[in-house]
Amino acid sequence: MNCAMGTTALARVLLDTSVWIEFFRQREPYFGMVTRLIDDDHVVCCGIILAELMQGARSDKELDVLDDFLHVFAFMPETPELWAAAGKLSGKLRRKGVTVGLSDCFIATAAASAKVQVATLDSHFEALCKPAGISLYPIG
Repeated sequence: MNCAMGTTALARVLLDTSVWIEFFRQREPYFGMVTRLIDDDHVVCCGIILAELMQGARSDKELDVLDDFLHVFAFMPETPELWAAAGKLSGKLRRKGVTVGLSDCFIATAAASAKVQVATLDSHFEALCKPAGISLYPIG
């Protein structure tokens, strides 16, 4: 199953932690793709992704860069209702024998609610496309 849409279908893109990591390592094609999305003001973020990046930061300098996210990017709204929907989605998938982490279920639920595409390198997001109603931003 492939739930990627064309790059012009939605203007805003939520970059998953996996894509940010490759961007910060300056690995292509991710570095160029993310740079273009930032330059074109298409990037949105959410708290759980920022928290994951901060958790993995290896220095105060990296944390300083991540602190700037709060001022540079639009953050999607995060409500108790979205967290409840993420929990329900995770439980529904688990009952079907599909295990996806709660944070990724939240990312998918929030992206669907905000009508933004998700750019990710994590293959399990394919399993979230239909049940969460998300589309994936084509990478590469």
